[in-house]
Amino acid sequence: MGRTDNVTKAQRRKPAEAVAIDGAVPAAKPVNGAPADQLDPAVAKFAQRWLKAVRRIGFAPMGPDGLYALLRDLAAAFVRAVHDDPFDPAAATRIGAALAEAGLTDPGVLTASLSVLRNPPRLGSVERRASRIADLHAGLAGGYAAALRRRTLREQEHLAHAITAAHAQVEHQLWTSESRFRALFEGAAMGIVLTDLEGRIIQANIALARLLGYPLEELYRLETPDFLHPADLQSDRDLYADLVRGDRDHLRMEKAYFRKDGTVVWTDLTITLLRGTDGNPTNTVAMIEDVTDRHELEERLRHQALHDPLTGLPNRTHFAERLAEAFANPDLDAQVGLCYLDLDGFKRINDSLGHDVGDKLLVAVSRRLERTVSNRGYQVARMGGDEFVILAEKATLDELTALADQVLYSLDLPVRSGPHGMRVSASIGIVVQSVGSSGPAEILKAADLTLYRAKAAGRSRWACYDAKLNEAQVARYALVEKLPDAVQRGEFSLLYQPLVSTATGRACGVEALLRWDHPERGTLSPDEFIDLAEETGIISAIGTWVLREACRQGAKWWRRFPERSFYVSVNVATAQTYDPALVGDVLSILDESGLPATLLQLELTESAMLSGGGEPVEALRELAAAGIRIAIDDFGTGYSNLAYLRTLPVAGLKLARQFTDGLGRPVDTHIVKTLIELAHVLDLAVTAEGVETPDQLAQLKAMNCDVLQGWHLSMPLPADEMSAVLENGG
Repeated sequence: MGRTDNVTKAQRRKPAEAVAIDGAVPAAKPVNGAPADQLDPAVAKFAQRWLKAVRRIGFAPMGPDGLYALLRDLAAAFVRAVHDDPFDPAAATRIGAALAEAGLTDPGVLTASLSVLRNPPRLGSVERRASRIADLHAGLAGGYAAALRRRTLREQEHLAHAITAAHAQVEHQLWTSESRFRALFEGAAMGIVLTDLEGRIIQANIALARLLGYPLEELYRLETPDFLHPADLQSDRDLYADLVRGDRDHLRMEKAYFRKDGTVVWTDLTITLLRGTDGNPTNTVAMIEDVTDRHELEERLRHQALHDPLTGLPNRTHFAERLAEAFANPDLDAQVGLCYLDLDGFKRINDSLGHDVGDKLLVAVSRRLERTVSNRGYQVARMGGDEFVILAEKATLDELTALADQVLYSLDLPVRSGPHGMRVSASIGIVVQSVGSSGPAEILKAADLTLYRAKAAGRSRWACYDAKLNEAQVARYALVEKLPDAVQRGEFSLLYQPLVSTATGRACGVEALLRWDHPERGTLSPDEFIDLAEETGIISAIGTWVLREACRQGAKWWRRFPERSFYVSVNVATAQTYDPALVGDVLSILDESGLPATLLQLELTESAMLSGGGEPVEALRELAAAGIRIAIDDFGTGYSNLAYLRTLPVAGLKLARQFTDGLGRPVDTHIVKTLIELAHVLDLAVTAEGVETPDQLAQLKAMNCDVLQGWHLSMPLPADEMSAVLENGG
């Protein structure tokens, strides 16, 4: 069947002249009701490039004006699909289908179109554009192929009906049916073969002979199994047996056949069962279309979908398929192992040397990983970014730890990129689990948790899965999931521990201590979740809630006991000191609560105050200038530079608990006494926390420590109990 047969039903009713597409580009016409001159010039130019590419192919079943109008509309739709939000990948499927349904079925049309559509006008984000074009290419090819299959099926059905009708009428209209059948049979573009129920060829057309590479006369000496691949022979015989028994009337599949020269041709095969006047099967007629180009395109697209474009390694999707296959093993004792890798410090390389160098490093790492596992039959995949995974079926833990050592050794060798020589290392999480005890999601999660445990332990090392340690990590991540909404759910509360003046023996203030009333795990102290809050970035929200609640309660005590100058001390996390809104938030909360600034103390660690290029110090200076007390918490665990304190806006310091615990040992006692004396020289008030015994209390009072805090004096109390202590003069 020639190209001029590729016309729609509408075109059959009103034949369109098939003209060479080699004339001048026609003037633009209205698109979707809008004047053509409103079409973006870049899109119009893009449509003209597309027209020129298609024009080189040959003939089209429409005039040049109609072809340009079609491609102009499709070009505009493609550009919108690249840049519009939300992204609609199905648009490309519709564009591909429109090409095929318009009768542009020459194989070169799809190739030329994909080439042009690789570079549409850049009307938006380049990063978004690149990823979308790949998805749209796949959708366009898929839509084109699907529409082409539908056209082909319609043609095949038409031919099948014609052949069947001719065969049924052979007795009483022999000369008519024979001439019609012969015209269809010999003139068809696809291969047609009539066989008996044993598969012997009765009649074949020249198109089939060309498709299989045989002279027509030689074809008649062969049987259909002669063209089949040995691996397909039994399954094809079973399907054919179902057909000739009459269990089914049609059989359709994509099938590979051997040509005479040994090459493989992929075909779209449709077999129809023919029955006699008695209804019993008599023959089969098969129509065979060469779809090798389409098959190869689909294979290329599938490869692109399953492989990382940078390294060529299987991607996350491909890895997930292989992992699922490994766990589909019927042997429940079969072992599946993973080595999950993350490169150490890769972000630093990207940031300092650029992404081009980073990409070259990733490619070099990929090749080294492939060489390391090449003789083991393991699969290496890139999971994204700087993460890789090695899938090892039937491997023992000892084999994988040895493999991990080899991987680390191979990565330790320098990688050169132009003038840059780079050393790279990795952290590796190793997991081996049986098919019966785990699954794809479970082993991947275990490997991920184990990887981050290895990473936390330092660079260039591996760690093996440990169920108990991973349970702790899982519990930790469970807290992370609950933490963001804990403030809104009202799960946080404050306790207040008295700060007792050694001069009066009475509470001169309280420290606000945060508690999380977790609905499942009970009351949690800050040690169990504050670092998670800092990691997840919600520490500012929690810190603001603590400050607001503490100031609100402090204002109540101030109004009730105005003569006591009773202050509230609140801890400030390191991350909060970098928040540019800190000063404004604190002053706003003081104004909102009515608590005087002089009755608020903010506690920060030495590291929080003295790191960060001076940003925290400037914020603290503003707060101190407003009258707020600034105290260093856990003094002695960080910089411990008393001289440097002279330059800071600090009113006091709290000795770390370790100093209080060491009282009774001569050296430690002397250190504490000296620190208190030096702090007083700098006009700093000293608070000792962790006072647990009468002896510690007596020694600290003798050293003239200003304020004491600890369970020997009072446990942390709810606000109402603390109010009762103050009522009683405590």
